[in-house]
Order: sequence, then C-alpha cells, then structure tokens
Amino acid sequence: MTALLRRRRSAMPGFGLTLGLTLTMLSLIVLMPIGALLWKGAAFGPAAMWEVIDRPRVWAALFLSFRLSAAAAAFNLLFGVLLAWVLVRYRFAGRRFLDAAVDLPFALPTAVAGIALTTLYAPNGPFGALAATIGWRIAYTQWGIFLALVFVGLPFVVRTVQPVLETMDRELEEASATLGAGRWRTIRRVIFPMLLPAALTGFALSLARAVGEYGSVIFIAGNIPLRTEIAPLLIVIQLEEFNYDAAAAIGIAMLAISFTLLLAINLVQIWSRRRIGDV
Repeated sequence: MTALLRRRRSAMPGFGLTLGLTLTMLSLIVLMPIGALLWKGAAFGPAAMWEVIDRPRVWAALFLSFRLSAAAAAFNLLFGVLLAWVLVRYRFAGRRFLDAAVDLPFALPTAVAGIALTTLYAPNGPFGALAATIGWRIAYTQWGIFLALVFVGLPFVVRTVQPVLETMDRELEEASATLGAGRWRTIRRVIFPMLLPAALTGFALSLARAVGEYGSVIFIAGNIPLRTEIAPLLIVIQLEEFNYDAAAAIGIAMLAISFTLLLAINLVQIWSRRRIGDV
C-alpha cells in the first residue's frame, strides 16, 4: 500500500514509459540513421568498401580531418578551461559580453563563419595581409582549417567546464593553501582532478564537432586533394557524383574512427572519476 501511494505521489512518469519514449526517440534520431548507413555499407560489401577507402586521397583526407580535429580540440581544451576560469573567478568590465560571445559559434551558420574567417585571413584580408608580412599564410592552408575547427569547437569546452567551476568549493583551495601547498600544486592536486571529467567531456564534444565540420572549412581550406581536402568534402563529392556506395564507405570509416576515439575518451573519463572517488 505504501509503495502504491509513493508511485501515485511521484511527479515523474514511470520507468516503463520513460524508457519507451527514450528508446523511441533515440532510435528515430540516432540509431536508425546510423543503422541505415551501416546497412548501405553491408550491401556494398566489405571488399568493395575497402577498395574505396584504401586510396591515397581518402587516407590523406581522413588523416587530415582527424589530425587537425584532435589538434583543435586540444587547443580548445587548454584555452577553453582558461576562458571558463576567467569568466567564473573574475569580475571585470565586459565580462557578460564576453560570456555571451562564447555562444556565437552555436548561433552563426557555419557557412557564414567560413566566409567571415576567409575574409579576415585571406592574403588580402586584414589579418592575412599582416601574416603575409612575416611569410605566414593562413587561409587556403591547413592553418586555416585548424582555425575554423577551433572556432566551431571552443564553446563546447567552455560551457562544459564553466558549471563545474561555479559549483566548485573554494574552501578546498583555501585548505590546500593553509596546509602549505603552493599555487601550482593546488592546481595540480586539487583543482585539476575535479575539472578533469568535465574537461574531457568538452574535449570529446569539441573533437566530435570538428570531425564532421564542413560549412566553415570548405571556404578557408583551399580543398586541394592530398593537401587541404577534408573527409566530409570527399563524401559530398561522391554524393554529387551519385556514387552513394562510395560516400557510405567513407562515412563508415569516419564513424569507426570517431567511435574508437570517443570510446577511449570515455574510458579515460571513467578512470578519472574512479580516481577522484578513491581520493
């Protein structure tokens, strides 16, 4: 009787209903599209898929996309944590404006972002011309791709780490200082372990966003095969040529690599949480 009254008083729906809705929406939005991609690849055949993937142009595009995405995510991890720290721990003129500006890459269409970055960093642009004076070219090179990926991925790290910093108890830092720990030791032994799971989540989100980025990259990349051609562009080229099987093969290769990387990051997150719990 008591259990029945508790179920009636609960404001949340039952487990069966929530689980059913969750699985339905997950299937419609995530699992079914991925399943259709895998089905297309299976119908094409593993040997034919490997023949499409095992080409210098495809390997170069995959290596370029994942290498620069990882580099951009690592840069965003460092800079994003610093930016979140400044926004949470300090009060200064323009802080709210800076906090709102972090979300602009979410709201700005990626194609518009690519055009804006190209305008600024092209050889005849204000920043591109300045870089040209020291012999450095940004637009239409891999540096331009890196810049675009940093732009679209930075908010993921900041918005993931920021809530953790806001809820972090400063008494732990004061206790560490009281016990004689210096600033860097407090950061390394107290702050960093608490921020690590959230920082890794932001890194994973930034990496996933960068790997699939297309709109902001194609305008600033130059799109030269074997040099500045990204994997998503190869997929679009195959689709425009109505070669859906080849597009599916490249997409499955990207999916497999992305899943492996994200799985590894999740395992590191689990390890870091267990380490914090043990401490």
